Amino acid sequence: MSDITRAEVCVAACADLFLGAGETLASPMGLIPSLGAKLARLTTEPDLLLSDGEAFLLTPESTVEGWLPYRKVFDVVAHGRRHVVMGANQVDRFGNQNISAIGDHARPTRQLLGFRGAPGNTVNHRTSYWVPRHSTRVLVEAVDVVSGVGYDRAAGPFHDVHRVVTNLAVLDFDTPDHSMRVVSVHPGVSVDEVQKQTSFPLVVQDVTETRLPTDEELELIRTRLDPRSKRDREVPQ
Repeated sequence: MSDITRAEVCVAACADLFLGAGETLASPMGLIPSLGAKLARLTTEPDLLLSDGEAFLLTPESTVEGWLPYRKVFDVVAHGRRHVVMGANQVDRFGNQNISAIGDHARPTRQLLGFRGAPGNTVNHRTSYWVPRHSTRVLVEAVDVVSGVGYDRAAGPFHDVHRVVTNLAVLDFDTPDHSMRVVSVHPGVSVDEVQKQTSFPLVVQDVTETRLPTDEELELIRTRLDPRSKRDREVPQ
């Protein structure tokens, strides 16, 4: 297939977040991460568990296949068999995430979602982030409020901030001091462009190009998972 869009590259990158997950509860938040989790379930990770976030486990086509009441999710969180992909209003070089407020904590200029489950997620199981608009306003030197806990504040053996997928690149924290590193840039994007849209120096070593979706993956994305192309509204070409 031809004419692969940036959104489709991002969906495949989000699917790759779950490589090797096995029988793990996937909790993607947002359209692109949700498409990625469903794509992983249909291709590389058939044992991945998908939830509606309320009470049911679902197939990628949203057919109910199991029951997981909200109260039981906390048991899964505590046991670490979960991978959540959250959004982020701010992420800093060590993976601290902010979805709570912008500005000084005593007098914020903008109130956001609040802390939600971010602290518990980041100290109990694998957590990744999806950023649909990579910019210096989001990739910041230091977050205004710590919602999700980063590597410079981490405590405990289960802390695992895995990757950050943006509309420009894939990033991780696989460096000696766990500062953010460029893993790959999406086709048509340069490392310089990614750095320009980031407020702190990124670690740049052995950067590759983010892989393109396979023909099978494109068929699934375009005909089964997102036939109305809602993905292109979240990540314009």
